Amino acid sequence: MRKILIAFSTALLLTACQESLEEKCAREAKTYTEKKCPAPINENTQIDSLTFDAPTHTLHYHYTLSGNADNKQLMESINPRQVLIEEVKNATAMKLYKEAGYNFSYTYRSKKNPGEILFETTVTRKDYIE
Repeated sequence: MRKILIAFSTALLLTACQESLEEKCAREAKTYTEKKCPAPINENTQIDSLTFDAPTHTLHYHYTLSGNADNKQLMESINPRQVLIEEVKNATAMKLYKEAGYNFSYTYRSKKNPGEILFETTVTRKDYIE
């Protein structure tokens, strides 16, 4: 009986110590932001932060655009939503979160006018499962 109680207690402790996917996602987003942001992605794009909204299961990427890319009309002309949907569909690093049905939100701000949002969208499960 004592061995069963010890085995049960050990199993309970092990499951209590496991990190949920939400907790993992929040931790990884926070760690990424603290250690790597802001960081240049390319000549005209900088990632400012990565956040996670647990109630909506949304990973939110925040970027700043500069130079030639800092142009709202240009952003609208290249259909960035479709580009982002394709990137999410093909991203193996997001596999765990896609399997869980998470959303991926993107906000691109102007460097010239920091309050100006050049483009914003959310890619949902229905977008990347098709």
